Amino acid sequence: MDVISILGIVVGVLAIMLGQLLEGGHIGSLVQPTAFLIVIGGTLGAVMLQSPWHTFAQGVRMVGWAFFPPRIDMHNTISEIVTWSSIARKEGLLALEARIDGQPDPYVQKGLQMLVDGIEPDSIRDVMEVDISAWESNMKQATKIWESAGGYAPTIGILGAVLGLIHVMENLSDPSKLGAGIAVAFVATIYGVGSANLLFLPIAKKLQALLSRQVAVREMVLDGILCISHGDNPRLIESRLQSYLV
Repeated sequence: MDVISILGIVVGVLAIMLGQLLEGGHIGSLVQPTAFLIVIGGTLGAVMLQSPWHTFAQGVRMVGWAFFPPRIDMHNTISEIVTWSSIARKEGLLALEARIDGQPDPYVQKGLQMLVDGIEPDSIRDVMEVDISAWESNMKQATKIWESAGGYAPTIGILGAVLGLIHVMENLSDPSKLGAGIAVAFVATIYGVGSANLLFLPIAKKLQALLSRQVAVREMVLDGILCISHGDNPRLIESRLQSYLV
């Protein structure tokens, strides 16, 4: 679990609530189911409209990365690549075939299979770079649904505010109904701006950072496979791949 993500949300929400209390307000006044429905429902609908289903579904699944990021151990990956290199130098490239099925990542499996099949390094590079580019493009589109949600939410919040004010204008003759309409109007704005800047946009940025790191791992694996294909010394390969560590 990424503790800092949970802590960030908690700190942000508590700061707003504490500010409300210090101003003499009540926490209950920030709880408006109608405003919540307008902002979240409207934002969800807008995001669904702009996205193909597979992109939307992938983006929803990826939100888990913000709190349970995929494990990336570049040191272990480098060690494994160096092991492949040693095996290839001692026993030949065909000896790596036994390592293919044990790889959980299809991308790594493809790279090793091409290496075992004796594909030329330039051809390996071309195929694997296309694979990286296509995968990265698809994943970026998925992360952008959260960025889009961060753009739509404040506007939907304003829409909720206008709806609340319309309700107020329709009931000017009944003062007992004015409070509820005004509350929805202002709280809808808070929900729109708050959800965008405390949730949707931070999640989008977090996912983009994690995606960039995964792309770096794939590029490192490709670099290692190409080095093995060229017959480079395992120590040289390890030294080269160490530059990917940050």
